[in-house]
Amino acid sequence: MSGFDGFNTDFYQTSYSIDDQTQAYDYSGSGGAYNKQYSDYEYSQSGFVPPEMMQQQQPYTGQIYQPTQTYTPTTAQSFYGSNFEDEPPLLEELGINFDHIWQKTLTVLHPLKVADGSIMNETDLAGPMVFCLAFGATLLLAGKIQFGYVYGISAIGCLGMFCLLNLMSMTGVSFGCVASVLGYCLLPMILLSSFAVVFSLQGMMGVILTAGIIGWCSFSASKIFISALAMEGQQLLVAYPCALLYGVFALISVF
Repeated sequence: MSGFDGFNTDFYQTSYSIDDQTQAYDYSGSGGAYNKQYSDYEYSQSGFVPPEMMQQQQPYTGQIYQPTQTYTPTTAQSFYGSNFEDEPPLLEELGINFDHIWQKTLTVLHPLKVADGSIMNETDLAGPMVFCLAFGATLLLAGKIQFGYVYGISAIGCLGMFCLLNLMSMTGVSFGCVASVLGYCLLPMILLSSFAVVFSLQGMMGVILTAGIIGWCSFSASKIFISALAMEGQQLLVAYPCALLYGVFALISVF
């Protein structure tokens, strides 16, 4: 113990001595050396607490499994309304309008009817897809499996008319609009393929009927293109390539 007494503790000065361990301490609070030596020292039970934590804690007002929402979630109803009744119909979101489809069909079936340019300038492919399937189905009834030719010729014809109309018109036209108009004007060709199921079109009456159907399709298509693209005085120039396209479909129906 004498070695510790002679050691110079310059790092931390304290009045505590090793010899104090021999003294008896009274931890019960009744007095003694422990209370005498440390009675003047006050202990803080809380320790250091940051100032921001000294604020009064707000009581929790929510319920279990149902916390109080501090923000308004963004849902689909905020765009359309407060309930599902204000949402637009599914067909309208998909761009399918049966009223416009019916008006375009009547415009094709009635060649002398004035076409509405605002409706005809829409990119509607629902009707053309149905008419292409109907044309292929009537060919199938006649024993001709030509679905690949129908869609292939349609794609090439739409691409050619798209390039031609963009060169001829000042406003320009989209590929979807060209495909939509040419697809709707395929409706008279379905009548020709339906006649081919029952009658033979390789006689004189078949040639006359085929020529009339080709003229019907090309005249309706050129009328719609002229009204939609404001190309007055150029209907014959537009009708000629349309007649070439529908002539290929007529050859598939006849032979």
